[in-house]
Amino acid sequence: MRIRVGSRRRALSNSNARIVRATYLYGLWLLAWTFAGTAVRAQEPEDVDLSAKQRILPTVGPGLRAVRQGTDGRLYVLASPSPGLVVVDTKGKQLLSINEMPTAAESPDASHSLITFGEDCDVDADGKIYVADRGANLIRVFSGDGMPLRSFVVKNPVSVAVTPEGEIAVATLREPHLVMVFDKNGKEVREFGDPEPLSARADLNRFLNIGQLGTDAQGHLYYAFDYLPEPTVREYDHLGYAGQDIQYTAIDAMPTAVAIRKEIERQEQKTKEPFFRRVLTGLGVDHSNGEVWMALNNNLLHFDAVGTRLATYKIYTPQGARLEANTILIQKDQLIIGSDPLGLYLFDRPDKKKTK
Repeated sequence: MRIRVGSRRRALSNSNARIVRATYLYGLWLLAWTFAGTAVRAQEPEDVDLSAKQRILPTVGPGLRAVRQGTDGRLYVLASPSPGLVVVDTKGKQLLSINEMPTAAESPDASHSLITFGEDCDVDADGKIYVADRGANLIRVFSGDGMPLRSFVVKNPVSVAVTPEGEIAVATLREPHLVMVFDKNGKEVREFGDPEPLSARADLNRFLNIGQLGTDAQGHLYYAFDYLPEPTVREYDHLGYAGQDIQYTAIDAMPTAVAIRKEIERQEQKTKEPFFRRVLTGLGVDHSNGEVWMALNNNLLHFDAVGTRLATYKIYTPQGARLEANTILIQKDQLIIGSDPLGLYLFDRPDKKKTK
């Protein structure tokens, strides 16, 4: 039995009216920034260059999708189609690999545990591994030693996150709501999240609402919209009720937002599959306190738990190359930031003062 949980935001029943209203509100936003631009810029954090200390796990690069950390400190790294899901200990020693490259069917080593094409992964408090296998339309569950435990069908899964309660939240490409939640046995228990009204063309509008998931220790779920003109991370409680939106609306974000809205208008007139470059390319959530880190290519934005932007960084490899981030792991004193195809890089947390 499905339980559908609606957002606290009231949605207008007529989709065209919703789009008109959204356009009107966006116009007011532009007008407000026109008058307040100078004052706002003076209050905004300045961009700071941030260079990585070193590259880690050098065998991982092209196809990098996600990096997660278990309660025991192990890192879980997903790269598709190869090498698949790799688990390493705190010293970087590889402990496990769930290979995506199939063995021959007649081989005695052939296994049904292989991943077809992994888009995202997560790990729960007991060390069980969850993989969003978009190639097979499955959420696959593995034990801590890589043995397949079960799988359940989800069409076009693109992100997965395990909540502290042990439920599995999944974001997809085309389902009507943003988030589907399953119990530990793979039974759907609820779905929530209304797509933002950006286009009257249904397939285009749903594409623009694709996102990635994160969680914190307090049971909040975070949905990062990949393609919204204004980079946005929405917070939900464990039942699916929407809380605050964390948005990047600085004056220097306005040209990109305007360009994307013009592109939306252009693509509305076409019948081809939607195609946009991601705006929000990576999400990191500090598990301990719910602070959000947002990547916009090589721009890294840090927000506190109430949505105030604390800092903005330009991130680079140790050699000075721009690091276009697509995955972020927040640790106590460090950041691990990944880029496809450049790989994984270790940074000191710039917001933590070193103590002697």
